[in-house]
Amino acid sequence: MPTEVALLESRALRVEQMGRVDVLDKVKSLVMLPDGIHVRTEDVARYFEVSTEVIKKLTQRHREEVTENGLTLLRGSELHVFHRDMLSLWEGGQGESYPQAATQLTLYTRRTVLNVAMLLRDSDIARCVRTYLLDAEGALRAEYAALEARVTRIESYLADVGRALQELGPVLCRMSERLDGLERKVEATQQLVGAMSVRLSDLSQEVARMDARFDARMEAFAYQLRDLRRRTGRR
Repeated sequence: MPTEVALLESRALRVEQMGRVDVLDKVKSLVMLPDGIHVRTEDVARYFEVSTEVIKKLTQRHREEVTENGLTLLRGSELHVFHRDMLSLWEGGQGESYPQAATQLTLYTRRTVLNVAMLLRDSDIARCVRTYLLDAEGALRAEYAALEARVTRIESYLADVGRALQELGPVLCRMSERLDGLERKVEATQQLVGAMSVRLSDLSQEVARMDARFDARMEAFAYQLRDLRRRTGRR
């Protein structure tokens, strides 16, 4: 994990932390201009509890870096438009009048203020911000390590599952073959039952025909018997 000194001296490490602007308000409340986006040099100095000259000298020494992270210098028409917008936002929201710069105005974003916090050595507030950043990064690294360990355990479980599936493969194959054989036997049995059903139907029809012939013969025999009785009775 990087140290506070490494953070002060390494621009690359500072770049890695530039997205953590939320730590500013966790250490101390940063009062923004009415647009909610910018602060002035005196606002930054007030936040870090140092003089405005300290902030000015620091931004001069690291002009390129802080400019990349949102430092803006307004003059002329740009300054006039900015003041006009701020006045429209200020109306009714504050009891005092909006302070206007005479010829130029240096503006900082939260990202720029965080950049200053990682460069400013002689400020307890800046040190607190750096400590918070490093502690948060340490906690994040610990969470990542714990997550990596969990992923490793899951991968080992999956490996065990894979081996178990490989061992089950032949068993499942044999079970599949047996099921296929049972299906063929069931199909053959169904065909046999179907054939028996057809044969029974034929036998039922044959029995019905035999019953009809038997009834006809019995009726004929009864008729002959009655006729014989009539003739015998006449004699």
